[in-house]
Amino acid sequence: MSAPAPSIRNVAIIAHVDHGKTTLVDGLLKQGTFRTGEVVAERAMDSNDLERERGITILSKCTAVTWKGVRINIVDTPGHADFGGEVERVLGMVDSVLLLVDAYEGAMPQTRFVTQKAFEMGLNPIVVVNKIDRPGVDPHEVMDQVFALFDSLGANDKQLDFPVIYASGRQGFAIRELGDERKDLGPILDLIIEKVPPAGGDLEAPLLMQVATLDYDDYLGYMAIGRMRAGRSKVGDRVLLAHRDGSKEEFRVQKVLGFQGLKRFELAEALAGDIVAFTGMANLNVGETITSIQNPTILPLLKIDAPTITMNFRVNDGPFAGKEGKYVTSRNLAERLQRELKSNVALRVEDTADAGVFRVSGRGELHLTVLIETMRREGYEVCVSQPQVILTTDPETGKTLEPYEHAVIDLDENYVGPVVAELNRRLGQMTEMRPSAVGRTRLEYKIPARGLIGYRSQFMTDTRGTGVLYTQFADYGPQGPDIRTRQNGVLISSDTGVSNAYGLFSLQERGQMFIGASISNYSGMIVGIHQRDNDLVVNPNKVKALNNIRTTAADEKLILAPPRQLTLEFALEFINDDELVEVTPASIRLRKMILDHNERKRSEKGPKHA
Repeated sequence: MSAPAPSIRNVAIIAHVDHGKTTLVDGLLKQGTFRTGEVVAERAMDSNDLERERGITILSKCTAVTWKGVRINIVDTPGHADFGGEVERVLGMVDSVLLLVDAYEGAMPQTRFVTQKAFEMGLNPIVVVNKIDRPGVDPHEVMDQVFALFDSLGANDKQLDFPVIYASGRQGFAIRELGDERKDLGPILDLIIEKVPPAGGDLEAPLLMQVATLDYDDYLGYMAIGRMRAGRSKVGDRVLLAHRDGSKEEFRVQKVLGFQGLKRFELAEALAGDIVAFTGMANLNVGETITSIQNPTILPLLKIDAPTITMNFRVNDGPFAGKEGKYVTSRNLAERLQRELKSNVALRVEDTADAGVFRVSGRGELHLTVLIETMRREGYEVCVSQPQVILTTDPETGKTLEPYEHAVIDLDENYVGPVVAELNRRLGQMTEMRPSAVGRTRLEYKIPARGLIGYRSQFMTDTRGTGVLYTQFADYGPQGPDIRTRQNGVLISSDTGVSNAYGLFSLQERGQMFIGASISNYSGMIVGIHQRDNDLVVNPNKVKALNNIRTTAADEKLILAPPRQLTLEFALEFINDDELVEVTPASIRLRKMILDHNERKRSEKGPKHA
């Protein structure tokens, strides 16, 4: 079933978040792969629950379409700069990129990030102007934007002479010229066969493959997925795996798997140029080399952008530890983080001086919140500290530098005032402001990475859910003054118990609550935001004293304001450095690092007396 190399094309599909990439891949799969009547899931490539909920691609995935006798391997890439580690590995597997641009929104910053990586690797793009069925689109203006973007990224003449096709993934058609008949997505597949060079590789050379991504299966074990650079390999061959740490492992190839649609199927032989998966190795990390035992060639490890944000993950040591999660010990936590490191190459995990506390660093806030959310769904309980930016020192001047992000914001012109005021408070410097469409404005900012921590939730509130915010790492710059993100103190529960309407009613005037009635809480847990700037210890579990005059019937008249729902992003931005977010499969709670009120008082006074 192996195809000879000339009939294989390898292409990655790149796009800005929400420009319709995954929907278009669905359409291509239906066009070239699925049998008539076969049921296909919506957004089939976003197979991960988190991806479906957030509407973004986090993990790269391979699929393949057979069209006119040619096998087209399509690799879906993440659009977010936070997942840069994924992007760089994926682009190493392909010979061209399909750049998807929204006909309404035009070229966007996330597009810039992935396109720049593609140009650095010498890949030539095919531009797909998507969503041309939307009213009010201007495809020619978009083409001018794309050309200007490519030029600013230093594209060469061949990359600037890019082929263009117009499409609608949702309607399921693609056309070479705007006046053509709108039939199906076949023209995109024809253009790929015509413009993407056939997958190269010397079949007679020794085996060579770099592991671009990996998977794990309970029955098959590790699966090394990558592009065959040279040679051939069939089931039963003994091959060499060169590990990251310099050690080498010989193993027998148990299965060779190819991709077709959303399925994997067994191949008798893997040939140079194809994208395949091998099984049979005992251990595996991303970026390692599979090669021949007789003539080994070891490829250099991939260079990955350095992390910019760090936070501490620690064992949940609160009074409710172990009640809601399955994995609650430091050993469970350490094993899970080590497993994540194998595939998530942009992540760093270090031990700290404290037992059960791990310092985890990533490419951005989204990168780390996705990891926390994934772990909680798997049954882990973990406490995480306030995110901090990673500072460096300028080697020439010795001054401290902090990471800066390039932020692009598209919003209704009515909401420009509050957004500009808030970004200025967070030390943002506006670099551009212009109209983007009728009634909408585009703002560009350079802003410290710490100024953006947790800003997304406030931004959505300020723009009534209609604004769009994109961020991407720019560079390191001089460290600015402190940003005071939280103006208020917090309300802290004094006792362990269950909240009730009577106890909460009297606290409402003190601030906004995070919990409603009948919620279990413990001493040291944060139950609300105080109106003032100091912390206040309160008792949400206070019960009305009963005697022959007072009755509980009067409690029915107490009307409570609805509590504020905690999201992971809001919680991480909200906490101070003496607080933690407790994340379990069932709950997100806020708490003080030191739970006991008297002990907390002593530790606050300690440094001042020292």
